[in-house]
Amino acid sequence: MHKTRLALLIMLAGTLAACGESSTLQVSDGTGPSPKLPQPNKTLIPTVNIAPAIGWPEGAKPTAAAGTQVAAFAEGLDHPRWLYVLPNGDVLVAETNAPPKPDDAKGIRGWVMEKVMGRAGAGVPSPNRITLLRDADHDGVAETRTVFLENLNSPFGMTLVGNDLYVADSDKLLRFAYQPGETAIKTQGTTVVDLPGGPLNHHWTKNVVASKDGSKLYVSVGSNSNVGENGLEAEQGRAAIWEVDRATGQHRIFASGLRNPNGMAWEPQSGKLWTAVNERDEIGSDLVPDYITSVKDGGFYGWPFSYYGQHVDVRVTPQNPELVAKAIAPDYAVGPHTASLGLTFAEGSKLPATFSNGAFIGQHGSWNRKPHSGYKVIFVPFEGGQPKGQPVDVLTGFLDKDEKAMGRPVGVVIDQQGDLLVADDVGNKVWRVSAK
Repeated sequence: MHKTRLALLIMLAGTLAACGESSTLQVSDGTGPSPKLPQPNKTLIPTVNIAPAIGWPEGAKPTAAAGTQVAAFAEGLDHPRWLYVLPNGDVLVAETNAPPKPDDAKGIRGWVMEKVMGRAGAGVPSPNRITLLRDADHDGVAETRTVFLENLNSPFGMTLVGNDLYVADSDKLLRFAYQPGETAIKTQGTTVVDLPGGPLNHHWTKNVVASKDGSKLYVSVGSNSNVGENGLEAEQGRAAIWEVDRATGQHRIFASGLRNPNGMAWEPQSGKLWTAVNERDEIGSDLVPDYITSVKDGGFYGWPFSYYGQHVDVRVTPQNPELVAKAIAPDYAVGPHTASLGLTFAEGSKLPATFSNGAFIGQHGSWNRKPHSGYKVIFVPFEGGQPKGQPVDVLTGFLDKDEKAMGRPVGVVIDQQGDLLVADDVGNKVWRVSAK
């Protein structure tokens, strides 16, 4: 059968599957410390329910929570995904998209998924740069914009230790010499450690945070598949958080079984490392909830053999009951297929008291759920270093009345003024949420 005709049939089948398979639970049912986990609902063709990316109409913006307001901190960016605030208040934004990964698009399924992601706004070439934004007059709008680093390879996470700036590219962790106040780095970076990459680089985003004493770096590495369908040999070093010795580059697996960890941050009261994780797809609109969790040294969190602790995924071969028996259930679910990427704690926030103790989560939004989930920024309240209660919406309204995506939130960070900055990679903006 001709490839184009077959692809059209598959896309049509995907549309029909989306019509036939839909959620029977609310997103709130898949949220909290004990989410509802119905029986898997695996269909012949996965549910495909895309919110086509259209960008923001002139003058439009998200809806902010009561007691807060939202405005553009920077506009006209090129796929901004991740944010980092330097000690002097300058904001670094990674303008980035997926690197070339030809093996990920092989076969009919890969080809269709490539088209799906393109329609969702993720099909453009990567700008491969980090831009510096400066708001010197503190009016809430960045009046200075410079290319801080360029010619990178799908950069994502950033962290500064002393005068060493670390950037997590899609295939390596780089170190650059940084001088406070400079608006561009022209020197070449040095490789601290190579990261899993190559022509098959399914979850390509790599994040990095430093330990409090600066001696260790923690790097998140997503899986190379949904549930190991590319073979477990392709998952070496993946679905994990690495601990890297900053002085030597020596590394070890700090925690594993994390399908696609993105945001990482230190919880202020307990001092524990937390991460936001995207769980698996294609077993129904209600499975599996994405989550945030504290990360235990040596902990195993199930992927690919089980989800949410010890719920076995029968699609995976070979099975591994010994490893499943060790799987740790996450601390807190944030809804199925929400694509929760961004994570930052409220430390330093000057938003209203509702948002004083807890975590902000940037939810990029679903493609494998009907109806849509995510497409917003939420706040999870904490008490005593642990989540307490239901999430609170911070920014909503990223979908229009026709369920098209005007924006998609990704990275979140508290700036030097105590406001929340949100990277929007479809709207090509950085939003600033502040108290009214």
